[in-house]
Amino acid sequence: VQLQASGGGLVQAGGSLRLSCVASERTTSSFATAWFRQAPGKEREFVAIIRWNGYYTEYAASVKGRFTISRDNANAKNTTYLQMNSLKPEDTAVYYCAAGYSSSWRASDYDYWGQGTQVTVSS
Repeated sequence: VQLQASGGGLVQAGGSLRLSCVASERTTSSFATAWFRQAPGKEREFVAIIRWNGYYTEYAASVKGRFTISRDNANAKNTTYLQMNSLKPEDTAVYYCAAGYSSSWRASDYDYWGQGTQVTVSS
C-alpha cells in the first residue's frame, strides 16, 4: 500500500488548509488512517485518526475543535482528508499520513506512511 499526501502550503495564522492522503489500494478501507506531524527538532506527534468505518475519530488535544479528519472510500477514491482551520504558528510542521490495522496514537504502530507535506503558518 502506498500513500500520497498533499495539500500543504504557506498560510497566515487563522487561515485554513485541507490535506489529502490518497491510498493506492482499496484495501485501506479496512485500515485506520491517521495524521502525524513533525516540527524541526521535535518528535513525530499524533494529530488525528479515523477508523476503517469512517465513523470513529480521535484528535490530539492541541488540534481538537480546529481540525477535522474524514475519509472517502466511494468510487475507489481511498482518500483521507485533514481539514485544518484556525491555524496557528505552532501548527507548522511536516504532516504525514499513515495507515494500519492498529488504531493507535503511536507512530511505530503504523505499517504504511506517506511522504509528508509541509505546512507553514505565519504569524
